Amino acid sequence: MGIEVRPATVFDDVAAVLGPKRPDANVCWCLSYRIPSKENASLRGPARGEKVAELLEQGPIGVLAYDGDDVVGWAAVAPRAETAFARSRTIPDVADGAVWSAWCIRVRPGHRGKGISHALLAEAVEFARSQGAPAIEGYPVDNRGEKVDLTMAYVGTRGLFEKAGFHKAADTSSVISGFPRVLMWQDLP
Repeated sequence: MGIEVRPATVFDDVAAVLGPKRPDANVCWCLSYRIPSKENASLRGPARGEKVAELLEQGPIGVLAYDGDDVVGWAAVAPRAETAFARSRTIPDVADGAVWSAWCIRVRPGHRGKGISHALLAEAVEFARSQGAPAIEGYPVDNRGEKVDLTMAYVGTRGLFEKAGFHKAADTSSVISGFPRVLMWQDLP
């Protein structure tokens, strides 16, 4: 069966990829760039999942990859103005307007190496386009083909974004796992 990617609307499916094994654990839930840092720091344990559920009530907060009924991956996508990137001191704002951001791509263990990250990024682009975004950007590492630590691989690689039709728009002063991050861009006609 092939991989299907669709907007993230079901809390249990989002939790399967982003949630903790223990309900009281403090995991990211992909909130650190989505909400203001002060609010992010104040949310502990179950409150983090409750915030994700609250956000889902307003509509999709990303896209999910499915292999049959199994949720196998996630990509965050939203208007840049609604994220921490709008206030970033390390990642420049190269556009005036309603650009969207794709910033977190996760594939569950046991499903990696099957092209799922490519499908997730492609559908994040399509989701942004369907919402009227004039362009989309991402902030992957420029790893020059070197292996990226799995803990930090969520930002994606420059090669992944290039294969999805993005081009480098700017350097950033952000570094993850020793690799510089670059601002990648794609116009959405």
